[in-house]
Amino acid sequence: MPDFSLLEQRLNHTFTTPDLLVEALTHRSYLNEHRDYVGSQNERLEFLGDAVLELASTDFLFKKFPAKPEGDLTSYRAALVNTVSLAESAQSLGVGEFLLLSKGEARDTGRARDVILADAFEAIIGAIYLDAGYAVANDFILKNICTKIDDVIAHRSYQDAKSRFQEVAQEKRNITPNYETLSETGPDHAKLFTVGVFIGGKEIARGEGQSKQEAEQAAAQAGLDKMGW
Repeated sequence: MPDFSLLEQRLNHTFTTPDLLVEALTHRSYLNEHRDYVGSQNERLEFLGDAVLELASTDFLFKKFPAKPEGDLTSYRAALVNTVSLAESAQSLGVGEFLLLSKGEARDTGRARDVILADAFEAIIGAIYLDAGYAVANDFILKNICTKIDDVIAHRSYQDAKSRFQEVAQEKRNITPNYETLSETGPDHAKLFTVGVFIGGKEIARGEGQSKQEAEQAAAQAGLDKMGW
């Protein structure tokens, strides 16, 4: 069992009820491999933490941008609290070192790993809320999530990758990018699509996904990264 007090130091919160933190870090797969484990998995805390996160981030944005319309605030919030953002925050705190997972889940990488980290991060918020109240949970969210807002706006990450790539391509190259499906592999129930994004007939980048739409978004993000946009 990990030394959870090390994570408490990183979270800047010492739990009055330490079992809450352990629960927040327990993935349901761990219980399947440890039948004698008496603790609970983190899905209930994740549910609670998601609600606390939505309220805190909404309140922050509402006050920070008094002239912005609802649509902009919704886009900003989505960028702040999406899976990638939450996973990044979890990684920066080293949450992954303390997760209780099955051996199979522990080997996950990429999107699957991000989902586990993001869920655990929300569960930690729920645990802090139960342990110390809304004000402490809100301070944790402001420090670890809401501080990203300037970067979100600067990099236009409140837009989806395809929208950002198109906007910048038109701005810098005066041309609209197009997408082509380069390959389609796997059985019908588990397809993998590879899509290329092109500007003026030149391939800029490729992306993969379980749908064409997902692959296009991945290609657009890869294009943004490659072009430094």
